[in-house]
Amino acid sequence: MKEALPEKHVVTCFLECDGRILILRRSQAVGSFRGRWAGISGYIETTADEQTLVEIEEEAGLCPQDVELVAKGDLLMAEDEGVRWVVHSYLFHIKEPDKVRIDWEHSEKRWIRPEDIDSYQTVPMLKEALAQVYEL
Repeated sequence: MKEALPEKHVVTCFLECDGRILILRRSQAVGSFRGRWAGISGYIETTADEQTLVEIEEEAGLCPQDVELVAKGDLLMAEDEGVRWVVHSYLFHIKEPDKVRIDWEHSEKRWIRPEDIDSYQTVPMLKEALAQVYEL
């Protein structure tokens, strides 16, 4: 019998403004998927809804008043690096993209057209997570 993989629940948040979404390149200082593009993400330490706001503040420098929840996706399962990732996807609208300030977890930010996601080397299942909350 195959041993069950450990499960880790994470949130992945996409910020949207004027038909573009924010993707962030993971820095060399993070523990996984260095150099890959991702949304704003993190391990769930409270509830998924609360964790989104924590991660958005930490990774993008935005407070709850800067974002507006647009959509919440179904759970998405991804297996990688010996872990079953349970991804909770969210889409938020922001009015002022210039307010975004990335932290040490990322080395670069880009506002892209959602349909261009395939042009980037992303963390596993990022396109599928985006499709949960944004019609591609």
